[in-house]
Amino acid sequence: MRLTEKGRASRQRLVEAASLRLRGDAPGAMRLEDVLADAGMSKGQLFHYFPDGKEQLLLAVARYEAERVLADQEPHLSALDSLASWQAWRDVLVARYREQGAHCPLGALLAQAESTVGAGEVVTALLDRWQRHLRDGITAMRAAAGAEADREAAALIAGIQGGVQILRTTRSTAHLEAVLDQFIERLPSGP
Repeated sequence: MRLTEKGRASRQRLVEAASLRLRGDAPGAMRLEDVLADAGMSKGQLFHYFPDGKEQLLLAVARYEAERVLADQEPHLSALDSLASWQAWRDVLVARYREQGAHCPLGALLAQAESTVGAGEVVTALLDRWQRHLRDGITAMRAAAGAEADREAAALIAGIQGGVQILRTTRSTAHLEAVLDQFIERLPSGP
């Protein structure tokens, strides 16, 4: 579907309204009426931009949130080649999760992946891209390459997500910070 600039903005307003609702609600509990009210739009507009309805909207939200997860870590994520750059990335990541508190977009995406066709592929692609960035940073810092750096990157993502899950319950970033600090402390000072 070709959209005008105004149409793209309207479609994006729906996606962002649904995204905000999903961060607070379980995906199955998100009501389209609430999303439409938040976006200031009608049901006809929803079906104009998302002819397949809620499923299509949820997939668009999954793509939007996946992009936000990585975009919020930039420009640091793409330049993890020194201890200073790793520390800057760590600080941005902790600040982001501290600010969002219990409302984790990736957590919402993972829950959505179970109920929305195509969301699983979006989450998998997001995790693959994130892992590649971290693997490249690990490779830049040490002689670890290939499978070893990839496994370290995968473990780091798992640790981050574990820290975030604890944050969602305790409202404390202590576990997330511990994972990141332990990892960064093990990095050499340069290649």
